[in-house]
Amino acid sequence: MKHPLNILVLMDALCIPENDPEFISEPPDYYNKRKHKQSTELYVVNALRELGHYVTTLGIEKQIEPVVTLLSQQKPDVVFNLTENFHYDRRMDMHIAALLEMFKVPFTGTGSEGLMLCRNKGLSKQILRSRKIHVPGFYVLHPGRKIHIPKSMHYPHIVKPLYEDGSDGISNSSIVNNFDELFERVTMVHDTYNQPAIVEEYIEGRELYVSVIGNKKLKVLPSRELFFQHNGDGGPMIATSHVKWNEKYQKKWKIKFGFSDIDEALEKRVAKISKKVFRLMQIHDYGRIDMRITDNDQIFIIEANPNPGLACGDEVAESAAKAGMDYVQFIDKLLSITMHRYADSEPI
Repeated sequence: MKHPLNILVLMDALCIPENDPEFISEPPDYYNKRKHKQSTELYVVNALRELGHYVTTLGIEKQIEPVVTLLSQQKPDVVFNLTENFHYDRRMDMHIAALLEMFKVPFTGTGSEGLMLCRNKGLSKQILRSRKIHVPGFYVLHPGRKIHIPKSMHYPHIVKPLYEDGSDGISNSSIVNNFDELFERVTMVHDTYNQPAIVEEYIEGRELYVSVIGNKKLKVLPSRELFFQHNGDGGPMIATSHVKWNEKYQKKWKIKFGFSDIDEALEKRVAKISKKVFRLMQIHDYGRIDMRITDNDQIFIIEANPNPGLACGDEVAESAAKAGMDYVQFIDKLLSITMHRYADSEPI
């Protein structure tokens, strides 16, 4: 950015360290991969400060009044929105965006409509399927209702909470091969997460994570891939929490995250579909499209992720680095994309 901005960074209250609420005691090392376990909030706040901006942080938990007061009194130039829930409910993240929209303050990332569309895995798949984008076969099971399996669905299935993300509620037991396993897993989702379960057909294939940035003009960053290198000997085949973040587990099962190596024709199809999903789901500024590609190169969209993690080591930041942006440049790029989006819209 050409001049310093007054930036409010909104985040979940649990992400603010009690002994360092302003994120100043331990600046991150962006270039040391061994230290890439620090929080997204720490990385973003410090990158914004390195860019010369004036940064205020605020954690949100159960009370909305502090946000309203700060927006009214401080009148930030832009809000960097890192919130993922309100009142410990991820379904409420869209209401934080709606509040910012009501205040007509520029903010990074997807707005309330896009967050609502992407949060409901069943709704998002209905929208994509209506536009002839391949998604796994699926059905939604609500608590207290009889389980009815469509005749078109064939085992194995994957059972997930309808509204969660970050692999919450997903384990190796999420893959079910018969009705008894299905009933047990659906019951767990209903009882533990107090929400419907979505049941999807398991798609055998390569798992890619495609990061997209921009608004009017979209840029697809180099795609990342989750490599399962074990020999199908009981090891994981889906992205569980252990697969994503447990280093010992990754080492045991020879799991690796890296950049995908696909031919040019398939790469163009991946980019085209990712852009289409990005626009259909009304994602703004940055997003990540998760997909599986079968042996015959058929692309299935698994999930569209608005406001994905931005920490060093996360897929989006890694893809940006591969595209030639160091971390501070990447955050500057996202901020610029946001400000251009508001400059191109009606006056605020």
